[in-house]
Amino acid sequence: MNNLLSIITFLPLVAAAILALFLRGDDPAAQRNAKWLALAATVATFLISLGVLFGFDPSDTGFQMVEEGSWLMGLTYKMGVDGISVLFVMLTTFLMPITIAACWNVTTRVKEYMIAFLVLETLMLGVFMALDLVLFYVFFEAGLIPMFLIIGIWGGKDRIYAAFKFFLYTFLGSVLMLVAMVYMYTEAGTTDIPTLMNHAFGSETFRLLGIQIMGGAQTLLFLAFFASFAVKMPMWPFHTWLPDAHVQAPTAGSVVLAAILLKLGGYGFLRFSLPMFPVGAHELTTFILWISVIAIVYTSFVALVQKDMKKLIAYSSVAHMGYVTAGIFAANQQGVDGAIFQMLSHGFISGALFLCVGVIYDRMHTREIDAYGGLVNRMPAYALVFMFFTMANVGLPGTSGFVGEFLTLVGMFQANTWVALVATTGVILSAAYALWLYRRVVMGELIKESLKAITDMTAREKWIFAPLIAMTLLLGVYPSLVLDIIGPSVENLLNQYHAALPAADAAMDVATASQ
Repeated sequence: MNNLLSIITFLPLVAAAILALFLRGDDPAAQRNAKWLALAATVATFLISLGVLFGFDPSDTGFQMVEEGSWLMGLTYKMGVDGISVLFVMLTTFLMPITIAACWNVTTRVKEYMIAFLVLETLMLGVFMALDLVLFYVFFEAGLIPMFLIIGIWGGKDRIYAAFKFFLYTFLGSVLMLVAMVYMYTEAGTTDIPTLMNHAFGSETFRLLGIQIMGGAQTLLFLAFFASFAVKMPMWPFHTWLPDAHVQAPTAGSVVLAAILLKLGGYGFLRFSLPMFPVGAHELTTFILWISVIAIVYTSFVALVQKDMKKLIAYSSVAHMGYVTAGIFAANQQGVDGAIFQMLSHGFISGALFLCVGVIYDRMHTREIDAYGGLVNRMPAYALVFMFFTMANVGLPGTSGFVGEFLTLVGMFQANTWVALVATTGVILSAAYALWLYRRVVMGELIKESLKAITDMTAREKWIFAPLIAMTLLLGVYPSLVLDIIGPSVENLLNQYHAALPAADAAMDVATASQ
């Protein structure tokens, strides 16, 4: 139990090594063995991770189950979870077996495909558990490699373009973060994340290239981290890589990208931006709130005119991440609680929507909306599942989508009434594009000859959706399951954030008076 977090993190990597070293051939038997081993490894990882959830004490706002040891070149290997990160760990381990089960129809380079997902799971879990700055950066950046390969090898016809666009956007955004990390180490003398949270980086106003920098070094550090996290989420206007990546990625790749990888940006804001650079975050709050609501409205309108189902859902994801960033930088209990809840909820709902697209793509090999219509006549079970997640994506009360959006809007209203007013229009727009998609694909008469032989969901496909439906309903009717875990840690984070602002203001006043 002392090394539980490391076991969870590296178990998928061990399974990937076993696949790489001992599984030979590409015949049907070898392909089947690769899938079963990957599924077994991800299921085992999830079951073991339940020990973290059951052993977690929500009343303790510090990091728990901490593992620490010497690493390489004098660096420290340090892992731990708190109320903010533990549920992201559970989200990852919960969704990966579902993702592997969705890969069952893959027949091309199956062993390598499974290895890529197993390695990716290890790297995503490492991001959520790392308590050392360098360790976090290694996990954060290394995750680009397996996703780059998943898109570039098993993607659509423009997969190479989409893979390089994904890689370059996200990697270049992280270069500034690396520079900021070097500065933080030289300033604080440590890469320990809990220690850095309590270190007061300079916030005195100064001039740089003739520009007055309000908030001083904290503002520059905040912007450096913002460049990476904003691209990763992605926030408008840094979102243009996402639709291409989703359209070209295989179904399982889109599920992981939307359900987990996008959350790394939001998690980064909570782990670094608010606690380490509170003055910089405060200076830029209004700017971030407004670009968040622009994302909600603008990408919702863009979603309305899409012809590709995946691209429409991708723009929907950008809009929903706008609620997340607005909730985080509202910097109040309801806003941050809602942002975290929205990220978790979006993981289940967006993953399910991409799986819904994958179900009919496997049968018809097209994602064009105009190619469908009247599927309810041949696929009643599919129509019911698709309707459920469409309603959840809209934010129907009783589903998890409602709770996240409601809390973030309450938080936004407390921070800026006009921002909340504009963001609320996104609820209407999301209903417009989601119901438009559903009507065009599922409802109406079945008049296209190519669809008259289409078959309904198989038993395997129904089992894949069952846990996602269960979690979406459970969190919708019992949100305390999440809020009770994250609440104390969020309250502690916000107390530290707001306590740092008056002290920084007083220091800036003293510095100004001395000048």
